Amino acid sequence: MVRCDCNSRGYSKSEGDSNEICKSKNCNKLDVFDWNDDLPKPPYTNDIVEVRFKNTRKAFFYNVNDLLLTKGDIVAVEANPGHDIGVVSLVNSLVYSQMKKYKVSRDSSEIKKIYRKAKQLDIEKWFEAVDLEPKALVKCREIAESLNLQMKIGDVEYQGDKTKAYFYYIAEERVDFRELIKLLADHLKIRVEMKQIGARQEAGRIGGISSCGRELCCTTWLTNFISVTTSAARTQDISHNPVKMAGQCGKLKCCINFEMDVYLDALKKFPDSNIPIETTKGPFFHQKSDIFRKIMWYSSEKNAPVNLTPISAEKVHEYIALNKKGVKINFAASENVDTPVVEKELGYENVVGTDSISRFDDQNKSLKKKRKKKKKPNVIKKEN
Repeated sequence: MVRCDCNSRGYSKSEGDSNEICKSKNCNKLDVFDWNDDLPKPPYTNDIVEVRFKNTRKAFFYNVNDLLLTKGDIVAVEANPGHDIGVVSLVNSLVYSQMKKYKVSRDSSEIKKIYRKAKQLDIEKWFEAVDLEPKALVKCREIAESLNLQMKIGDVEYQGDKTKAYFYYIAEERVDFRELIKLLADHLKIRVEMKQIGARQEAGRIGGISSCGRELCCTTWLTNFISVTTSAARTQDISHNPVKMAGQCGKLKCCINFEMDVYLDALKKFPDSNIPIETTKGPFFHQKSDIFRKIMWYSSEKNAPVNLTPISAEKVHEYIALNKKGVKINFAASENVDTPVVEKELGYENVVGTDSISRFDDQNKSLKKKRKKKKKPNVIKKEN
């Protein structure tokens, strides 16, 4: 039994194969579902394969030696300098779809070669390199702090042959880390390279659990980061609380964009919210909308939710049409005449603190009292 660099750290040998494959097929970060897996296999076309390294780093490599590779094989690939160790994450025709997605040409000079399937000695050396990463990360942070460098070092990745280490950091301004590299190289006795990444890339590499209770999207499947704006949140009537809207990277959550198209399609059936409704009591102004229940809330004050009156979107269309004809709507703000009948929704109820934690002790005491045997009455024996 040996280890992989995923969270399960479990590799086991398959029958009839000297190489190791990961026991957990879905443990890889940014795992790709092979929808061609159950289809008849085309002629062997593994001239280019996708290889996964630590966390979310992936790259394409030429299979120059025509190795029979499958998903999960550990391979030694070309690096600069030396070689690196990675796990095959994608093979066959789906690789070309991925290359097209990331706009990588088959003739690109960035595509390097696969040397061989990793031997046991290569794997053992790779594990030794992985075990060195935590101490190297702590040492790098200590040196950066002693040099007063305004940078946050988030992750480190050792090359498979233990000859080079990549340190990933984020910084708001340009950082002169030449002295840091010099001190690190002297301490670790290897080549050191610093790579600057963004806050979203750092969250994807480190991983974590989001407020929805699931693993971060940028860790599991999201690869292209589309800018998220506050207008998307306003369109969906999301609370403008920066703490709730921000993800672990400190930026707006990527999932705000996921349902944006659904909301935009639904809003096409809504009237213009900038048009007030002219009533006999004065103009009523739009305050908020419940898009999926198709309800719009109006108030007699433009910038304050006073006398909020819910009106269905269809009714608002009718009222605006009547206003254009010069007819004012006759309804009182205090009378919710246009309130649609909505069933009471079952939601979350916070019951923390509503009862004492010692209530269980009280129950136990009462049970003990009941279980106590009744004392027999004293019987006085008569003397003969």
